[in-house]
Amino acid sequence: MSTMYSNPAELRAAVRRGGFTGQTSGQCAGFVQANVVILPEEYADDFATFCERNSQACPLLERLPAGETQSRIAAGSDLRTDVPRYRVFHGGVADAKELNDLKHIWRGDFCAFLLGCSFTFETGLIAAGLPVRHIDEGRNVPMFRTSRPCEPAGRFAGPLVVSMRPYRPEQIEAVVAVTSRYPKMHGAPIHIGDPAALGIADLRRPDFGEAATIRPGEVPVFWACGVTPQLALAAAQPEIAVTHSPGCMFVTDLRDQEFEISPAT
Repeated sequence: MSTMYSNPAELRAAVRRGGFTGQTSGQCAGFVQANVVILPEEYADDFATFCERNSQACPLLERLPAGETQSRIAAGSDLRTDVPRYRVFHGGVADAKELNDLKHIWRGDFCAFLLGCSFTFETGLIAAGLPVRHIDEGRNVPMFRTSRPCEPAGRFAGPLVVSMRPYRPEQIEAVVAVTSRYPKMHGAPIHIGDPAALGIADLRRPDFGEAATIRPGEVPVFWACGVTPQLALAAAQPEIAVTHSPGCMFVTDLRDQEFEISPAT
Protein backbone atom coordinates (compact mmCIF):
# COMPACT_ATOMS: atom_id res chain seq x y z
CA MET A 1 0.00 0.00 0.00
CA SER A 2 1.37 3.42 -1.00
CA THR A 3 1.86 6.12 1.60
CA MET A 4 -1.15 8.43 1.66
CA TYR A 5 -0.34 12.14 1.39
CA SER A 6 -2.59 15.03 2.36
CA ASN A 7 -0.29 17.92 1.37
CA PRO A 8 0.44 18.49 -2.36
CA ALA A 9 3.90 19.99 -1.79
CA GLU A 10 4.90 16.94 0.27
CA LEU A 11 3.62 14.58 -2.40
CA ARG A 12 5.43 16.48 -5.16
CA ALA A 13 8.63 16.37 -3.09
CA ALA A 14 8.26 12.61 -2.65
CA VAL A 15 7.73 12.21 -6.40
CA ARG A 16 10.78 14.40 -7.15
CA ARG A 17 13.10 12.29 -5.02
CA GLY A 18 11.73 9.01 -6.42
CA GLY A 19 9.90 8.07 -3.24
CA PHE A 20 6.47 7.92 -4.91
CA THR A 21 5.99 6.47 -8.40
CA GLY A 22 2.43 5.11 -8.26
CA GLN A 23 -1.02 6.26 -9.30
CA THR A 24 -2.39 9.25 -7.44
CA SER A 25 -6.11 8.49 -7.08
CA GLY A 26 -7.07 9.12 -3.45
CA GLN A 27 -3.94 11.18 -2.72
CA CYS A 28 -4.20 14.75 -1.38
CA ALA A 29 -7.97 14.65 -1.01
CA GLY A 30 -9.53 18.03 -1.72
CA PHE A 31 -6.74 19.22 -4.04
CA VAL A 32 -6.97 19.39 -7.81
CA GLN A 33 -4.97 16.85 -9.80
CA ALA A 34 -4.11 17.53 -13.42
CA ASN A 35 -3.50 15.66 -16.64
CA VAL A 36 -0.25 16.70 -18.32
CA VAL A 37 0.61 17.19 -22.00
CA ILE A 38 4.00 18.57 -23.07
CA LEU A 39 4.61 19.40 -26.74
CA PRO A 40 7.04 21.32 -28.94
CA GLU A 41 5.90 24.94 -29.31
CA GLU A 42 5.00 24.53 -32.99
CA TYR A 43 2.15 22.21 -31.95
CA ALA A 44 0.92 24.26 -28.99
CA ASP A 45 -1.70 26.44 -30.71
CA ASP A 46 -3.30 23.47 -32.47
CA PHE A 47 -3.42 21.57 -29.19
CA ALA A 48 -4.97 24.53 -27.37
CA THR A 49 -7.68 24.63 -30.04
CA PHE A 50 -8.22 20.87 -29.67
CA CYS A 51 -8.77 21.41 -25.94
CA GLU A 52 -11.21 24.25 -26.61
CA ARG A 53 -13.23 22.14 -29.06
CA ASN A 54 -13.26 19.08 -26.80
CA SER A 55 -13.47 20.80 -23.45
CA GLN A 56 -15.29 18.06 -21.56
CA ALA A 57 -12.43 15.64 -22.19
CA CYS A 58 -9.69 18.30 -22.19
CA PRO A 59 -10.63 21.09 -19.72
CA LEU A 60 -7.66 23.44 -19.82
CA LEU A 61 -6.38 24.66 -16.43
CA GLU A 62 -3.04 26.16 -17.45
CA ARG A 63 -0.82 26.63 -20.50
CA LEU A 64 2.81 27.36 -19.68
CA PRO A 65 5.06 29.45 -21.95
CA ALA A 66 7.71 27.60 -23.96
CA GLY A 67 10.53 26.33 -21.77
CA GLU A 68 8.76 27.11 -18.47
CA THR A 69 8.81 24.24 -15.96
CA GLN A 70 7.11 25.72 -12.88
CA SER A 71 3.32 25.70 -12.76
CA ARG A 72 1.65 28.82 -11.39
CA ILE A 73 -0.91 26.60 -9.63
CA ALA A 74 1.69 24.55 -7.72
CA ALA A 75 4.25 26.56 -5.75
CA GLY A 76 7.85 25.46 -6.22
CA SER A 77 6.86 22.75 -8.67
CA ASP A 78 8.88 21.34 -11.56
CA LEU A 79 6.99 19.65 -14.37
CA ARG A 80 10.14 17.78 -15.34
CA THR A 81 10.17 15.82 -12.07
CA ASP A 82 6.85 16.13 -10.23
CA VAL A 83 4.73 13.57 -12.11
CA PRO A 84 5.12 10.01 -10.77
CA ARG A 85 5.47 8.46 -14.23
CA TYR A 86 5.72 10.02 -17.68
CA ARG A 87 4.94 8.57 -21.12
CA VAL A 88 7.20 9.74 -23.94
CA PHE A 89 5.92 9.67 -27.53
CA HIS A 90 7.97 9.73 -30.70
CA GLY A 91 6.04 10.31 -33.91
CA GLY A 92 2.81 9.79 -31.97
CA VAL A 93 3.83 6.35 -30.66
CA ALA A 94 4.43 5.84 -26.95
CA ASP A 95 7.81 4.43 -25.91
CA ALA A 96 7.65 1.11 -24.09
CA LYS A 97 9.61 2.51 -21.15
CA GLU A 98 8.07 5.14 -18.90
CA LEU A 99 10.20 7.77 -17.17
CA ASN A 100 10.23 9.25 -13.67
CA ASP A 101 12.22 12.36 -14.66
CA LEU A 102 12.36 14.48 -17.83
CA LYS A 103 15.47 16.55 -17.10
CA HIS A 104 17.65 14.73 -19.61
CA ILE A 105 15.14 15.13 -22.47
CA TRP A 106 13.72 18.58 -21.64
CA ARG A 107 13.89 21.15 -24.46
CA GLY A 108 13.60 24.90 -24.46
CA ASP A 109 10.70 24.79 -26.94
CA PHE A 110 8.53 22.49 -24.80
CA CYS A 111 5.10 23.89 -23.88
CA ALA A 112 3.26 22.23 -21.00
CA PHE A 113 -0.51 22.03 -20.63
CA LEU A 114 -2.40 21.07 -17.47
CA LEU A 115 -5.93 19.71 -17.85
CA GLY A 116 -8.66 19.05 -15.29
CA CYS A 117 -9.03 15.54 -13.88
CA SER A 118 -11.96 13.44 -12.66
CA PHE A 119 -10.12 12.69 -9.41
CA THR A 120 -11.60 16.02 -8.20
CA PHE A 121 -15.19 14.86 -8.46
CA GLU A 122 -14.25 11.56 -6.82
CA THR A 123 -13.66 13.51 -3.61
CA GLY A 124 -17.14 14.97 -3.99
CA LEU A 125 -18.64 11.53 -4.58
CA ILE A 126 -17.01 10.08 -1.48
CA ALA A 127 -18.12 13.07 0.61
CA ALA A 128 -21.69 12.42 -0.58
CA GLY A 129 -21.51 8.79 0.54
CA LEU A 130 -21.11 7.45 -3.00
CA PRO A 131 -18.17 5.00 -2.94
CA VAL A 132 -15.61 4.97 -5.73
CA ARG A 133 -14.86 1.34 -6.50
CA HIS A 134 -11.30 1.57 -7.82
CA ILE A 135 -10.25 3.61 -4.78
CA ASP A 136 -11.86 1.08 -2.46
CA GLU A 137 -9.98 -1.67 -4.29
CA GLY A 138 -6.65 0.20 -4.34
CA ARG A 139 -6.56 0.24 -8.14
CA ASN A 140 -6.11 2.73 -10.93
CA VAL A 141 -9.34 3.93 -12.55
CA PRO A 142 -10.39 1.88 -15.62
CA MET A 143 -10.23 3.87 -18.88
CA PHE A 144 -11.48 2.89 -22.32
CA ARG A 145 -11.02 3.99 -25.92
CA THR A 146 -14.44 4.65 -27.47
CA SER A 147 -15.85 4.80 -30.99
CA ARG A 148 -16.83 8.47 -30.53
CA PRO A 149 -14.57 10.86 -32.47
CA CYS A 150 -13.31 14.09 -31.01
CA GLU A 151 -13.65 17.30 -32.99
CA PRO A 152 -10.33 17.74 -34.83
CA ALA A 153 -8.11 20.80 -34.56
CA GLY A 154 -5.23 21.24 -36.96
CA ARG A 155 -3.09 18.12 -36.67
CA PHE A 156 -4.93 16.75 -33.62
CA ALA A 157 -7.76 14.22 -33.93
CA GLY A 158 -8.78 10.89 -32.46
CA PRO A 159 -11.34 9.00 -30.38
CA LEU A 160 -12.75 10.02 -27.02
CA VAL A 161 -11.38 8.14 -24.00
CA VAL A 162 -13.70 7.57 -21.02
CA SER A 163 -13.26 6.53 -17.41
CA MET A 164 -15.78 4.18 -15.76
CA ARG A 165 -17.20 3.81 -12.25
CA PRO A 166 -20.04 1.40 -11.40
CA TYR A 167 -23.08 2.37 -9.33
CA ARG A 168 -26.43 0.93 -8.31
CA PRO A 169 -29.38 2.35 -10.31
CA GLU A 170 -30.77 4.18 -7.28
CA GLN A 171 -27.41 5.97 -6.80
CA ILE A 172 -27.08 7.33 -10.32
CA GLU A 173 -29.21 10.47 -9.92
CA ALA A 174 -26.99 11.55 -7.01
CA VAL A 175 -23.83 10.62 -8.93
CA VAL A 176 -24.90 12.83 -11.84
CA ALA A 177 -25.77 15.69 -9.48
CA VAL A 178 -22.39 15.59 -7.72
CA THR A 179 -20.21 15.31 -10.81
CA SER A 180 -22.20 17.98 -12.69
CA ARG A 181 -20.92 20.49 -10.13
CA TYR A 182 -17.39 20.14 -11.56
CA PRO A 183 -17.59 21.06 -15.28
CA LYS A 184 -13.83 21.89 -15.41
CA MET A 185 -13.10 18.39 -14.09
CA HIS A 186 -15.01 16.50 -16.82
CA GLY A 187 -18.41 17.22 -15.28
CA ALA A 188 -21.45 14.99 -15.72
CA PRO A 189 -21.28 11.50 -17.22
CA ILE A 190 -21.35 11.29 -21.02
CA HIS A 191 -23.02 7.86 -20.98
CA ILE A 192 -24.76 5.55 -18.53
CA GLY A 193 -25.31 1.87 -19.17
CA ASP A 194 -24.54 -0.25 -22.24
CA PRO A 195 -20.79 -0.02 -22.97
CA ALA A 196 -21.37 -1.27 -26.53
CA ALA A 197 -23.00 2.09 -27.32
CA LEU A 198 -19.50 3.58 -26.89
CA GLY A 199 -17.82 0.80 -28.83
CA ILE A 200 -16.45 -0.82 -25.65
CA ALA A 201 -16.39 -4.60 -25.97
CA ASP A 202 -15.29 -5.78 -22.52
CA LEU A 203 -15.30 -3.82 -19.26
CA ARG A 204 -12.92 -6.38 -17.79
CA ARG A 205 -10.20 -5.27 -20.22
CA PRO A 206 -9.64 -1.50 -19.98
CA ASP A 207 -7.27 0.15 -22.46
CA PHE A 208 -5.67 2.09 -19.60
CA GLY A 209 -5.70 1.68 -15.83
CA GLU A 210 -7.05 -1.43 -14.14
CA ALA A 211 -10.37 -3.26 -14.20
CA ALA A 212 -12.76 -2.48 -11.34
CA THR A 213 -15.25 -4.98 -9.94
CA ILE A 214 -18.81 -4.54 -11.20
CA ARG A 215 -21.23 -6.24 -8.85
CA PRO A 216 -24.55 -7.82 -9.88
CA GLY A 217 -27.18 -5.16 -10.49
CA GLU A 218 -24.67 -2.32 -10.86
CA VAL A 219 -24.58 -0.05 -13.91
CA PRO A 220 -21.39 1.26 -15.55
CA VAL A 221 -21.19 5.06 -15.65
CA PHE A 222 -18.78 6.75 -18.06
CA TRP A 223 -17.08 10.16 -18.00
CA ALA A 224 -14.92 11.95 -20.57
CA CYS A 225 -11.27 11.34 -19.67
CA GLY A 226 -8.08 13.37 -19.86
CA VAL A 227 -6.21 10.49 -21.50
CA THR A 228 -8.01 11.52 -24.71
CA PRO A 229 -5.10 13.75 -25.88
CA GLN A 230 -2.72 10.80 -25.72
CA LEU A 231 -4.61 9.20 -28.61
CA ALA A 232 -4.74 12.50 -30.48
CA LEU A 233 -0.93 12.48 -30.47
CA ALA A 234 -1.08 9.52 -32.85
CA ALA A 235 -2.70 11.79 -35.44
CA ALA A 236 -0.50 14.84 -34.84
CA GLN A 237 2.72 12.76 -34.79
CA PRO A 238 5.03 15.32 -33.19
CA GLU A 239 8.66 14.26 -33.22
CA ILE A 240 8.47 14.12 -29.42
CA ALA A 241 5.76 14.70 -26.82
CA VAL A 242 5.28 13.79 -23.17
CA THR A 243 2.21 13.04 -21.05
CA HIS A 244 1.54 11.67 -17.59
CA SER A 245 1.14 7.91 -17.37
CA PRO A 246 -2.63 7.28 -17.03
CA GLY A 247 -3.64 7.66 -13.38
CA CYS A 248 -0.30 9.21 -12.37
CA MET A 249 -1.24 12.84 -12.14
CA PHE A 250 0.37 16.19 -11.34
CA VAL A 251 -1.04 17.36 -7.99
CA THR A 252 -1.64 21.13 -7.75
CA ASP A 253 -2.20 23.51 -4.84
CA LEU A 254 -5.70 24.39 -6.07
CA ARG A 255 -8.67 23.30 -3.98
CA ASP A 256 -11.44 21.20 -5.51
CA GLN A 257 -14.01 23.62 -4.09
CA GLU A 258 -12.62 26.40 -6.29
CA PHE A 259 -14.09 24.53 -9.27
CA GLU A 260 -17.41 23.57 -7.73
CA ILE A 261 -20.46 25.35 -9.12
CA SER A 262 -23.82 25.61 -7.39
CA PRO A 263 -26.46 23.07 -8.47
CA ALA A 264 -29.00 24.39 -10.94
CA THR A 265 -32.15 25.62 -9.30
